[in-house]
Amino acid sequence: MTAREALRAAGARLADAGVPNAAHDASLLLAHVLHEDALMLRVRGERALTAQEQAAFDALVDRRAAREPLQYIVGETGFMGLTFAVRSGVLIPRPDTEILCEEALRRLAPGMRVLDIGTGSGALAVSIARHAPGCDVTAVDVSETALAVARENAQRNGATVRFEKSDCFQALSGETFDLIVSNPPYIDGEEMAQLMPEVRFEPELALSGGGDGLDFYRRISREAGAHLSEGGALLFEIGWKQKDAVSALLSAHIGAPFAMKDYGGNWRVVGAVKEREHASQA
Repeated sequence: MTAREALRAAGARLADAGVPNAAHDASLLLAHVLHEDALMLRVRGERALTAQEQAAFDALVDRRAAREPLQYIVGETGFMGLTFAVRSGVLIPRPDTEILCEEALRRLAPGMRVLDIGTGSGALAVSIARHAPGCDVTAVDVSETALAVARENAQRNGATVRFEKSDCFQALSGETFDLIVSNPPYIDGEEMAQLMPEVRFEPELALSGGGDGLDFYRRISREAGAHLSEGGALLFEIGWKQKDAVSALLSAHIGAPFAMKDYGGNWRVVGAVKEREHASQA
């Protein structure tokens, strides 16, 4: 079978399985098997696949037809111009989270201390360390699986990050930071029951934010004041419906909130700078 024929058959099978962008995914899977550029596969479509290549491709198509995320199958994804390893047990970095990372970078200067809460794959912490040289970056997570992947990503991207197993601030007693960022679990109970098949492959620990999706925003907002330097900022990624609720939490515990939209026009980041009156209440 030629590459073109294999792609046509795989694309049809994935489309029948309800996979969005089926032809695109088939092309990326075959490129992964052949270690070639996906575009070149279309140019060299008459190339014949060996039996071994066809079997390997079929196995990956089987996984994608079962709606396993493409990123888990190929083992990596891009974020902030870097390449990150991803595997089962770790949340897949999304392009929307780049809005949070960009805002964090805008506020940083050499020598500042940064904390990433719930680092997952390490996408935020590693990207900040790479793009803001001279900053001291710490990242925490409760998952040993996530921390192992995050350490791998720091090494592969040449980033210096201190990783700690910690439930939010639990292992950071007495430490303060100039910037705290977090993309916490924020899917509410109703939405958890309606997740796309691909998202169901991702760890519930990294998705579920409790009944109303706000559990981690409440906890982090309440505890962050004791770990923020004066004038330091707390930045959250949020779900598109959560701007007002998270803003109210930040107003109560940190300072006057601000918000930013993503490129799709949805509210995506909410933050606040620690104010003196909140510092005295901490």
